[in-house]
Amino acid sequence: MLWIKSFHIFFVVTWFAGLFYLPRLFVYHAMAEDRQSLERFKVMERKLFFGIMTPSGVIALGLGTWLWLGYGFSGGWLYAKLALVLVLIGYHAWCAKILADFKNDRNIRSHIWYRWFNEFPVIVLLASIVLVVVKPF
Repeated sequence: MLWIKSFHIFFVVTWFAGLFYLPRLFVYHAMAEDRQSLERFKVMERKLFFGIMTPSGVIALGLGTWLWLGYGFSGGWLYAKLALVLVLIGYHAWCAKILADFKNDRNIRSHIWYRWFNEFPVIVLLASIVLVVVKPF
């Protein structure tokens, strides 16, 4: 089970790296004005989302489920953590919607909005770590 836990942590870190970087790309994409830069950001965003973020998220969720079933975790901390995972899945889906908007040149938000949007996963990560390590309830 320690191997499963190790790989779970690895894929969670990889997923979060994408969740931190993709919205940062959205910031720069929203600021770009020339066609070459706009097209470059579309490629970078697509590759990050479909090549790294989504596979890492799916694997992290699968391994997390395996750990949950294998260890039989319980307690309020776990349900709070699972709620945060659902929120994170929603955030990932929202990133997919924004990705589609940029792909189709339909972005309506400013780079400042994306700067704030970029901070949300930090809060989820901190809360998740506290729940798993401290198990406050």
